[in-house]
Parts: sequence; structure tokens; C-alpha cells
Amino acid sequence: MRFIKIISIFLLYSAKIFSQTDTTAQDPIEIMIIDSYITPETPNKFVLSFFTSDSCTSKLIINHKNIMVVSKALSENHKIEIELSKLKIDSTEFNYQIIVYDRNGKETHSEQFGVELPDGLVISREQDPGLFSICFGGIIFAIPSPVYVYAKDGNHWSLSKEIPLINFYSIGYNYPSGYLSFEYSHIFESDRKNFLRFGYKQIIKVPVIKYISPGMSVFTDFKGYNGVSAEISFGLFQIQNVFTFYARYRYNFQFISNGIDFHEVSLGLYSNFFSLNL
Repeated sequence: MRFIKIISIFLLYSAKIFSQTDTTAQDPIEIMIIDSYITPETPNKFVLSFFTSDSCTSKLIINHKNIMVVSKALSENHKIEIELSKLKIDSTEFNYQIIVYDRNGKETHSEQFGVELPDGLVISREQDPGLFSICFGGIIFAIPSPVYVYAKDGNHWSLSKEIPLINFYSIGYNYPSGYLSFEYSHIFESDRKNFLRFGYKQIIKVPVIKYISPGMSVFTDFKGYNGVSAEISFGLFQIQNVFTFYARYRYNFQFISNGIDFHEVSLGLYSNFFSLNL
């Protein structure tokens, strides 16, 4: 009886080992891409993250020549960020392939994947913006937008400055899908001169120009004049891959019965230079 139990245990253990070996042989490691995109802010980076069906080490091959280690230790989660200026890319796109190694050293190759560079992006070894470029960009960013205001009580000129606070990104987009913004406006020769706004703008990429951006915001002059604004912006072209020149129309309507609605037409620059990107 005891002999039969020993034989049974031996057979079950052998079957388990055989089953594990057979599974490893029949099921190569699967590679599942999670993120693959280029960050919009400078310096631009290629971000890649992927998941594997078993713990392994991994490396990345870009354009069949640049080899980079992703995970040195066995892991199922893999991520790498590479500054594009270090890749010496001289075209508008590049390809990459992932290679993983299981605990026994067996290789598994992914298919070839392609990445398209953002419009107007120039890759060079001197892509680091440096202190001067950051300061110069900050000066350009601080320039207010000229605004023409049309209202029933008269027409006025205004200066306005919008600051994108938080940009919401979707994978593969060169622009955010939308952003929250804060804005200050000063209207010359008007009874109500100063306004603060807070709103959300949606960005929709379109052919020919860069984007169309509908938006809604609330505003106040902190003296009882409160209202809501509906607007639409047209991103026309980029400047140095940092700023986008836009034209905007906005209609402002208020909540009080004796208030005056007014229209605005403006030109400005959009950038996520000093905002939080999510």
C-alpha cells in the first residue's frame, strides 16, 4: 500500500514537471504594447511601455541599429523614455522592435512598429532648449492677445492673457484632447474693465490647419457682473514647435437682467509651455 502511494506521488510530480515544460515550449512570451507616443513638450521624448505574459528581460531596437536596454532584471512591466535628439533620426518617422529574453535566455521578437513624428518637429543634437531659449519662450508666452470687443454700448479694444493650467493628453496626439485655462482680460474705455475667466477647451485636429477648439468658460468682474462664454478657436500654424498661432471668436452672455452681452474676436498664441500635462 505504501509502495503504491509513493508511485502515485512520483507520477503526479512527473506529470506536473512535464506540463510546465510543455506549456513553456508551446506558449512563447506575449508582448502587449501599453503606451507608444512622443511627448509634446521640449525636449521631446519617445515613451514606450509594454507588458509581457511572463517575467523576462527586454531591449529595444530602433531603426535596426539603435539598441537600448529596457529591463535588466526579470519583470512583466517594462518602460523606457528616450530623448529624440539622441536617436539621430533624419526622417519624419521611425520604427522599432522589442526583443525579450525569458529566464532560460530564449528570445522572443515582436513585430515592427512605426512611430510618426509630430508636425514640424526637427530632431537635432542641439535640441535642448537651454536657459536662453526658456527665457525667450517665457517672454513670448507672456505677450497678451489683442481683442476687439463688440457690444451694444460701443466697441472697444482689449488685452487678454490666457494661461493653460492642465492639459489632458490622449495617446498618439501631438496636441492635448483638451485643457483647463485661466484668463485675465482688460477692456479699455469701458465701464467694466477687468474680467477673470476659468474654462475648458476641447481640441479637435483637422486637415489643413492645426485644430479647431470649441470651449466654454465662466467669467466675473467681482462687482456683480457674472456670466458664461461660448467660443471657438482655430489653430492656424505652429511657431518653433512650441507655440500655435490661433484666431478666436467668443460670445459672452451674463446672468443679470440689465447686463450687456458682448462679442470678442482675438488673435493669440497657445502653448503648454508652463502648464501641467496629464
